[in-house]
Amino acid sequence: MFERLQESFAKLVKKITEVELKPEDLKSLLWEFKLSLIENDVAVTVADHICDEIEKRLSGLRVKRLADRRSLIKDTLRKVLLEILEPSEKIDLMEIVERKRRSRKPCVIVFVGINGTGKTTTIAKLAHILLNNNYSVVLACSDTFRAGSIEQLSLHAQRLGVPMIKHQYGSDAAAVAYDAVQYAEARGINVVLIDTAGRMQTNKNLLSEMEKIIRVADPDLVIFVGDSLSGNDAVLQAEEFNKSVHIDGSILTKMDADAKGGAAISVTYVTKKPVLYVGTGQGYGDLEPFNPETIVDRILGKD
Repeated sequence: MFERLQESFAKLVKKITEVELKPEDLKSLLWEFKLSLIENDVAVTVADHICDEIEKRLSGLRVKRLADRRSLIKDTLRKVLLEILEPSEKIDLMEIVERKRRSRKPCVIVFVGINGTGKTTTIAKLAHILLNNNYSVVLACSDTFRAGSIEQLSLHAQRLGVPMIKHQYGSDAAAVAYDAVQYAEARGINVVLIDTAGRMQTNKNLLSEMEKIIRVADPDLVIFVGDSLSGNDAVLQAEEFNKSVHIDGSILTKMDADAKGGAAISVTYVTKKPVLYVGTGQGYGDLEPFNPETIVDRILGKD
């Protein structure tokens, strides 16, 4: 995981350690570093920000001992990365679910993202986590567009032993979401997880339908699901969905196979919303809370 990004940061630390921290020397090194970040799927705006912060914090510093300089550089990089990965707005999904349960209302979560990102499987994984925490769950298939979507979610519902609300293909997706919320309210179910069609973020008609689903369901959370392997595409998708439906956070899938790591850094910075979970495999247990400290340790190595 993140091998190439780790290599880029390690090279930067080594090069900066070997030169004087003069502005002109840093500028040259940071230009090369910026290119390596972009090659590893870090969004250009994020790469610019990282390099600007490094230059601002290190330029002109006087450090005598080599060991002290290396420690200072790594500490600076760690702070810059953590500031990016820890947005001011934090979300505790389980705390929101518990607060809704105490108010005797279902917590409604809508999942958005394009086809092929693992959105439906991610919903099943989150349902598995909720069940293990003694919350009741109903799934809703508001993806009435993609062939096989209803069958796929139905299979997960059967395996997990939870109810599922569905209509026929081509029916009103917002109506499915509405029925699922009504079903949960009538039966005292704690959480409604709503799957939606994998819309291309540039398709305005489909995004309008997404807005209708959210207006009707009135969710507590809207979560973007992106494929970390798609790099900058995932970042652009998150940005567009955030503009259209105002996402509350993201889940990144296939993180275990991501050698670059750019999406993990960029999505939070671009949307200003936290990454909540990361997918690390195909099993129901392979969804882990996103931990910025762990990600930074992976990129920079533990001291």
